[in-house]
Amino acid sequence: MQSTSEPTIAVRALLTRLVDAWARHDADAYGALFTEDATYTTYVGTSYRGRRDITESHRTLFAGFLKGTRLADEILDVRFYGPDAAVVNSRGDTYKGGRPTKLGKVQTYTLVHEGGEWLIAAFQNTKRRPLMERISFTVAPGLAPGGKG
Repeated sequence: MQSTSEPTIAVRALLTRLVDAWARHDADAYGALFTEDATYTTYVGTSYRGRRDITESHRTLFAGFLKGTRLADEILDVRFYGPDAAVVNSRGDTYKGGRPTKLGKVQTYTLVHEGGEWLIAAFQNTKRRPLMERISFTVAPGLAPGGKG
């Protein structure tokens, strides 16, 4: 069941604004959703530090590699650690054309409540490898999340 608490709604709205900024290829709006000292780790392992670095890298990406793409983000879990910190786990992907049915990346957002708004303090994006997961769960069933091996 999806929580409808005010903080959960605000966190979900932040991630909706992130997706919307991506759709517009608006690097400034995208970067504004991060704290000044945020960290951002891409699925290829590049690590950016600070809002300016995140904004400028996305300005370059939106004009090049990611030109014309949209962002899909499916929130799996929102957990709060006090009134000013939250962790969001999601699946996501970039795409052109129709939204993919299977999202190929696993993402973790660390959010903080600063100055009356939620901002992203850290982001980690990992490429999902379903075949490798299946192989590892078959060879070592104890690796499956929740002991489902």
